[in-house]
Amino acid sequence: MALPKSRIPVKLIFLCLAVLLLIGTTACKSDYPASGKAATSDPKAQPRQVKTVKVAEVPIGETVVVNGNLAAFDHTTVGMKVPGRLQTISVDLGSVVHKGQVIAQLEPQDYKLRVQQAEAALAQARARLGLSPDGADDRVSTEETGTVRQAKAVLEDAKLKRDRAAKLVQQGITPRAEYDTVDSEYKVAQSRYQDALEEIRNRQGLLAQRRSELALAKQQLADTIVYAPMEGVVQEKKASVGEYLAAGAPVVDMVRIDPLRLRVDVPERESHNIKNGQSVRVTVEGDPDSYLGYIKRLSPTITEQNRMLSVEADVRNNGRLRPGAFVKAEIVTNQTASAVTVPPNAIITFAGIDKVIIIEGGKALEKAVTLGRRGSDWVEIKAGVNVGQAVVVDPGNLQSGQAVTEN
Repeated sequence: MALPKSRIPVKLIFLCLAVLLLIGTTACKSDYPASGKAATSDPKAQPRQVKTVKVAEVPIGETVVVNGNLAAFDHTTVGMKVPGRLQTISVDLGSVVHKGQVIAQLEPQDYKLRVQQAEAALAQARARLGLSPDGADDRVSTEETGTVRQAKAVLEDAKLKRDRAAKLVQQGITPRAEYDTVDSEYKVAQSRYQDALEEIRNRQGLLAQRRSELALAKQQLADTIVYAPMEGVVQEKKASVGEYLAAGAPVVDMVRIDPLRLRVDVPERESHNIKNGQSVRVTVEGDPDSYLGYIKRLSPTITEQNRMLSVEADVRNNGRLRPGAFVKAEIVTNQTASAVTVPPNAIITFAGIDKVIIIEGGKALEKAVTLGRRGSDWVEIKAGVNVGQAVVVDPGNLQSGQAVTEN
């Protein structure tokens, strides 16, 4: 006879499962505190090493902070003085150029021929005055020239004849008509002598003109070469080799970028604090460094449209600043002012609250602070900490109450 199959009640199964879950939960609860207690009481846990700086009172000066622009100190367009075809150009965009450096040159052959032509004309003018063709001294005595000497000799001879005829007439030896003839010859000789003097003066004037023409031809030949008028950088190249350029045609634009001009507008309410010679700290977005400048030029008037004072400062350029850059400028108006400061990397800002972490009793302690002015490497603390207290820099995820040791 078959035995009936045993059946386990469903309620009993659920009851067993509930008991097992309860046992497991109890075991977990009893294990967590023990583990946590062991973690907090582990004698091997080391305090976190941190780097600190002392809160210090330093002279930072009172400043006026404005935005502005950098501009080239000088700008010039270099062009040709004489017309011609461009033979060479030795610079391009961004080329650093030194004062007196050759920038470009025209084809010089036509101007060399003009020099030779002027030299020949000068030699001819010198020869007409009895001077050597290749001499440099154009001085000449008018009375010593051949033309004048000849005319003077004729004049002196005519004068002797007239004087002799006058005596003979007085003695009654020679008729008056013969004297009149000799006197007319004397007057003609005198006129020719004056003409000879005038001719020599004209030749001297022509010689001076030929000398000037030669100097001009040589200058035009020299002007076929263009030199840099200042130290600077090529901003734009405006001509190409082979191009025919008229007189005055631009070849390159140059800018002088060291120092640079800082141009800012200061509000009227701050303008009375601005003076020549004050220092300016300049910062550019994306550049961690700051640059020093000094105010050199102030506008004599306040602009009526925006009630601003135009100010210019000279800023030394190490090659990283560029004309046209937008900058922030801090004009130091009072060098003797001081402030309590910490480095910027000591400030923690969370939910709009500024804090620093100090060390007390070997533990980190957060302190809320009130901030003031900012510099490139400092932040003013108006309240919250005292001078001499140590604050943690680069605290990262350091928590208040955590054990620390100064590195």
